[in-house]
Amino acid sequence: MSILKALAITGVSFCLMAQAKVPDALTQAREFYNLEKYDDAIRLAREARTVPALEPAATIVFARAHLERFRQTSQAPDLDIARNAMKAINVAALNARERVELLVALGTSLYLDESYELDDRFSAAAEQFELALAHADVLDRASRDQLFDWWAGSLDRQAQQGSEGARRPIYERILQRSEIELAADAYSAAASYWLSASARGVNDLTRAMGA
Repeated sequence: MSILKALAITGVSFCLMAQAKVPDALTQAREFYNLEKYDDAIRLAREARTVPALEPAATIVFARAHLERFRQTSQAPDLDIARNAMKAINVAALNARERVELLVALGTSLYLDESYELDDRFSAAAEQFELALAHADVLDRASRDQLFDWWAGSLDRQAQQGSEGARRPIYERILQRSEIELAADAYSAAASYWLSASARGVNDLTRAMGA
């Protein structure tokens, strides 16, 4: 191989290396979040928040990682940090998926808040999740299934708090939405489960057993 040819190949290699993008802190934070490594996700999301272009989206990851850590440890500061962070988000700067993720985070924060007794936090959480479900086509299959489970689970907790007469309309609501989800994705694990559970909630035991 000639020296000129070798230099040319080396030059091309350096160009390709220069063009290869090193994952930014936000991308890495999301990866750690998906791997359930929430401490790392928080650290990198905090770093990404210092970059103006990344700050709104990074704050969502930051908040959601704190919420998930709260679910693991029940340390109140995590819930407070997540809520305060979400208050500062510029929603106009978010893309379609990020807006859905913010709604999920808001719903999760309501669902997890046990600081008040006899409140309607499960109903409020379900409303946030339902807003997210209206735009769930931007989510991947697993994320949509998880979102549906959060929504139905919130309504189920609401039903358990209410009177027997108030439960049936709630389970009918879950049942109808489960049918819609299964029509769109026959392999939705969450919708399959809640179809059976809500059928039982409306005392249709035959369908519950069949489902």
